[in-house]
Amino acid sequence: MRLILILSFCFPSILLANNLLGLPPLIIPENNLQTPAKINLGQRLFNDKRLSADGSISCASCHQADKALTDGLKTSKGINGLTGTRNAPTVMNAAFYTSFFVDGRSNSLETQALAPLTNPIEHGLKDSAAIIKIVQTDAEYKTAFKTVFKTNKITTEHIAQAIASFERTLIGGNSNFDQYFFGRDKTKLSESAARGSRIFRRKGNCANCHEISWNNARFTDNRFYNIGIGMPKLNEFLPQLKHTTAINSLALTNQQISELGRFQITKIPSDIGKFKTPNLRNIALTAPYMHDGSIATLAEVINYYNQGGNKNPWLDPAIFPLNLTTQEQQDLEAFLHELTSNIATE
Repeated sequence: MRLILILSFCFPSILLANNLLGLPPLIIPENNLQTPAKINLGQRLFNDKRLSADGSISCASCHQADKALTDGLKTSKGINGLTGTRNAPTVMNAAFYTSFFVDGRSNSLETQALAPLTNPIEHGLKDSAAIIKIVQTDAEYKTAFKTVFKTNKITTEHIAQAIASFERTLIGGNSNFDQYFFGRDKTKLSESAARGSRIFRRKGNCANCHEISWNNARFTDNRFYNIGIGMPKLNEFLPQLKHTTAINSLALTNQQISELGRFQITKIPSDIGKFKTPNLRNIALTAPYMHDGSIATLAEVINYYNQGGNKNPWLDPAIFPLNLTTQEQQDLEAFLHELTSNIATE
């Protein structure tokens, strides 16, 4: 791996990563270095609805620029109006993640990039050959791939690398919180939001998972936790789940299977109901919340944590009643609104 800082071309709130307060250096894989041509190619692929079985869905359908790279839906819609079981996470600052999808089933942007294309509910393409066929029939794509990858043969690896390169430019930082905390400008937060920042880091226990370090704030620890969301859907199966990993023997619905979370990947019983800590940047713009979109507002999210979550055998020890007062909850919400990235003016 090598350290490179990249320029973003596409959204107004995106700058050189090193110009944005609050962000760590960006690590780019040695085998997929950034170039303007590759990023532009990835942007076109990201927005191309032809890369779906019915020509209606692109990556940008679920990751919309005006919704902080989410879609505003409880659970996302794919081809033919089909609805999935999970909320679309933002891809803003996904460049800093160590795993991808809410259950962590991919370990890089490159391996993540093509999975939605062959998902039967999302883009619905039959296989990787179908992806390549669509790209190869476009003369402009053929020219662009030859320019970027120096070959006439287009592969799924090339397509994934281009999309991943574009996604690494979707960077947001320099929020009012960053200017207050890292820039030491105490005028940037209201008294309520300043109190909320202290609650976030102390009594609220939020920074336990949504990390803030001395010189940057990723607002995620890239780990997985059972916080109780979705677990009531599995109540009837709790006795069996506690004593078996033979999930196929249980008559679970697709939604119930989805609630197994990280367990679906690791098959480790203690991972039942665990999901990845989401990045909180631009959180005020990405409602509804949680992996299943089950909570509509930030105030409700705070109240959920304040109550100590939904009890279940795998609930993480870090989830417990917080005993926040009404004012403290309001202050915490005010703070979360200050995590929205400021628009670039240069």
